Amino acid sequence: MNPKWNGQFSCFDLVANIDDRARSIVRAGNVEIGGDDFVVMAGPCAVESERQLLRTAEAVAAAGARLLRGGAYKPRSSPYAFQGLGIEGLKILRKAGEETGLAIVTEVMSGEDVDLIAEYADLMQVGTRSMGNYALLERLGGCGRPVLLKRGMTATLEELLQSAQVIAMNGNPQIVLCERGIRTFETATRNTLDIAAVPVLKTVSHLPVIVDPSHAAGVRCLVPILARAAAVVGADGLLVEVHPAPDQALSDGEQSLTFRQFRDMMDDLQPYLAIREAARLPSPQLVVAGVAD
Repeated sequence: MNPKWNGQFSCFDLVANIDDRARSIVRAGNVEIGGDDFVVMAGPCAVESERQLLRTAEAVAAAGARLLRGGAYKPRSSPYAFQGLGIEGLKILRKAGEETGLAIVTEVMSGEDVDLIAEYADLMQVGTRSMGNYALLERLGGCGRPVLLKRGMTATLEELLQSAQVIAMNGNPQIVLCERGIRTFETATRNTLDIAAVPVLKTVSHLPVIVDPSHAAGVRCLVPILARAAAVVGADGLLVEVHPAPDQALSDGEQSLTFRQFRDMMDDLQPYLAIREAARLPSPQLVVAGVAD
């Protein structure tokens, strides 16, 4: 390990890789994240209707996704944009999960909503705008569900692990880190994927690390390419936006894949996943992080 990294990150003792601590596996429903499998989470940015979500859930499950993503509550930049269906969206997510066997990941925006969303979600997503919401992170420490913590669009890796430490200090070691691109001066893409963040985080932390190529790119044609990069550098999985009709989507349609594009991406990933497996080094025995029910 780079000596600078050791001094920079070792203070976050619950999430840092100290003394070659065994890597953690996080369980979301019946899915293990951080083990041997490359776990793909896919679905629409926002739950718009039951038909839309059920069609998407069936399509992504058939293509190999393990978790269904979908926003019931949407933190939109514009007050005029679609803000989500709320509890109705959560009920639709539950139905889709029951019919397809997919575990559910959805975003929680407020500490007041933690208990409600925990009734429906297998994995609680903290969005980029909420990474520094410590009141929310503290509540998630006692929610009894694993947490998907997305890197803030202007946050350093040190700040990301600081937020993870807050969750762990409040009793929840079940944390998955997500690199989703950071805001830079570049305008060709929505954000800039910090691909180096994956191997750095995998070195300095024992937590699983996934990549969100959809928000990093903001352009659907780039999503499969960035997904390949994520696989090769050792990510534990992906978070991908998929929609039955992206051009009519109420949120983030320009970066959402069609069903066919998602199937093609999953097929195209196979040789890159083979590279990932070949590059894996023998590691200490894995441990499973858990929170009491």
